Amino acid sequence: MVRGRPQLLVGEDPAAEAERLIVGLQPRTWALAGGSTPRALYERLAGADLPWSDIECFFGDERCVPPDDPASNYRMAHEALLAHVPATAHRMRGEDCDAEAYERVLRERLGERPRFDLVLLGLGEDGHTASLFPGDPALEERERLVRRVEGPDVARLTLTLPVLSAARVALFLVAGASKREALARLIEGADIPASRVAAERVIVVADPAAAGVAGD
Repeated sequence: MVRGRPQLLVGEDPAAEAERLIVGLQPRTWALAGGSTPRALYERLAGADLPWSDIECFFGDERCVPPDDPASNYRMAHEALLAHVPATAHRMRGEDCDAEAYERVLRERLGERPRFDLVLLGLGEDGHTASLFPGDPALEERERLVRRVEGPDVARLTLTLPVLSAARVALFLVAGASKREALARLIEGADIPASRVAAERVIVVADPAAAGVAGD
């Protein structure tokens, strides 16, 4: 699948820009991102005008740790968003780290070919997104929806590219000067994992530091 460059939006407050986009989209099925960057967005979304009772939240990836572990993506998302809205959440059970079990959840809720309305993604300095890292065999997966991978810290579960690329909207949140090179490579379509996400729409919301337009 060939697509054009992602749409890049640069703002001093990426969380506010992303919130505006999401409220406009009114998505019903989400895949949430972990890490530190989305927290501010989740805190804003907790008070946003969205049909939360109709929204189902899944996860793009998770570390193989219990849900109360400080490294848990679910813990962060729960504290910042899910504890404050009546959305239905389907967490990846990091304590089990069972890829097949989460794949069954996806198929039961979303059908044999899950298509999220919205996938939230981050961008690593090495170009990884979700827990799809450069050189990992999971990048070549075409059948499985979820894979267990060996992360740089602990084992992880991750959605695969067929699921991420089936989304109606993939929204990357990118912040900080350390992400500048990776963001440039994503925008130009270089061969990094993040560039392989070929959703119907790919939008990147970045702060000036990441976009390379801030003064040094």
